[in-house]
Amino acid sequence: MTEFKSKMMYKELVDLYEALTSTTKRLEKTAILAEFLKNTEAEILPIVTLLSLGKVFPIWSEKEIGIGLKLLMKAISLVVGVSVDTVEEYVRDKGDIGFAAEALFENRLQSTLFKRPLTIVKVYQNMTRMAEISGKNAQTKKIRVLIELLTSASPAEAKYISRTVVEELRVGIGEGTIKDAVSEAFNVDKEVVERALMLTNDPGLVAEVSKGEGEEGLKKLTLKPGKPVKPMLAQLSHGIGASVEEMGTAICETKYDGFRVQIHKKNDEIKIFTRRLDNIKDAVPEIVEYIEKCLPHEDFIVEGEIIATKDGNPISFQYILQRVRRKYEIERLRNEVPLIMYLFDVLYYKEPLIDLPFGERRVILQKIVKVEPSKFELSNQVIVTPENVEDAEKLFESSIKAGHEGIMIKDPFAPYMPGIRGKKMLKFKAEPETLDLVVVGGTYGRGRRANLIGSYLMAAQDEEGNLKTIAHTATGLDDATLLELSSKVESLMTEKKGRKVKARPEIILEIAYSEIVKSPEYESGYSLRFPVVKRIRDDKSIEDIDTVHRIESIFNA
Repeated sequence: MTEFKSKMMYKELVDLYEALTSTTKRLEKTAILAEFLKNTEAEILPIVTLLSLGKVFPIWSEKEIGIGLKLLMKAISLVVGVSVDTVEEYVRDKGDIGFAAEALFENRLQSTLFKRPLTIVKVYQNMTRMAEISGKNAQTKKIRVLIELLTSASPAEAKYISRTVVEELRVGIGEGTIKDAVSEAFNVDKEVVERALMLTNDPGLVAEVSKGEGEEGLKKLTLKPGKPVKPMLAQLSHGIGASVEEMGTAICETKYDGFRVQIHKKNDEIKIFTRRLDNIKDAVPEIVEYIEKCLPHEDFIVEGEIIATKDGNPISFQYILQRVRRKYEIERLRNEVPLIMYLFDVLYYKEPLIDLPFGERRVILQKIVKVEPSKFELSNQVIVTPENVEDAEKLFESSIKAGHEGIMIKDPFAPYMPGIRGKKMLKFKAEPETLDLVVVGGTYGRGRRANLIGSYLMAAQDEEGNLKTIAHTATGLDDATLLELSSKVESLMTEKKGRKVKARPEIILEIAYSEIVKSPEYESGYSLRFPVVKRIRDDKSIEDIDTVHRIESIFNA
């Protein structure tokens, strides 16, 4: 474990959290955070930057603390000297584990003789120790490490330790504020900071380099195999002809209804990252075999889509979820649910390629891939101009006929833009556009469904990642899916009043709708008419859900 000299107290970080919570104004939050980062010692600046986001590890890290809400409540009960049921009552009453911990610690029955003031390093090291514990009696060992922290915590410190453990800090800070604060603290250009964040997915590293090396150091940061970047995102095309006309020349590709993945190879190690940046390598052994056979023995990053098939035809997205969720019986499922990989982009081959135009990247991809029919292929594509736009229309028709979603329309002259949803990449689907939203609560049903949450409260995110409600949805779920979803929400429940519940925002649903309308009923200012659940999106995280800004754009369009 790294030796740190810093004695900076955790109370100072807690004071920062409280100051950030005291204002809703983004500029004020930025100024508060910038001042704190500027005065933070260099060696713990990466730690402080991550902790200010409520995280212990970068988003791409496979490490996780591994303490769920129930285990956390048990630890709190042991430190405070009350029953777990009492802790649960406080959580339901306060609607938040942090507020519940704070109130319980203020009324603490037990005192500690050897209580030591907590340092930031101590909190960080205990959090990382919990992530490293595995095997026999892991939960018991993790609780001991957590109790060691909570035993020395003040009520306010207990509040934020608890929230950090479940990664729900609730101080209104997102990557946008981090970017602006780092820029302000170390006098570096915002665009340079933004690009560095896109390429590394590591706010702690970006803050550290900004302080130590300034803009020149940031410009040297680039993507590296093994560390995934956020995928470039597509906007909705309102018509094939109009989109091709606007681009002048376009590369049109089949849009596959599967699992979008980013494949990394560094030395002999292969990682397959989902949009949630989870490494699913072990769940798809045949894809790993194809990669080893069909791609060069060089370092690379390529992107593509994994689809499930039956008799050579694509089948429901849910079948792929069966594969990537499983840790056991992989070989059986491998035979029952065959997979095909379609590659469509290369971001790194011996060196970073993202600044090259897409057309050039595609040529490189074609040169390095050895196609294995019906196993490991390149995406189907045509190059079109307004003069031969009918080729794109034919591709759309053949893609739909083959059971795919539609087509992608890409600017061949565009660089790869991680995490950006722009006009350089568009999607045109047969079905109406949908929204990816997160469940934040729900309502129990009546009659035979009285024990099931039948209606779900959905939310989008604003620019800072704050969740804003937009709709209730209760249709589109068969009995089996409803049972699964209700059980998931109950496991994430933070409050229950009558038939209504609130839940930690982790479950993403794809929602179809007939229309977006303005509505004062929901926090977003908008509502969805006739929302229908299309599917549970286990491949996406809360960072991937749609934004209020995008909803406004669709409404205005």
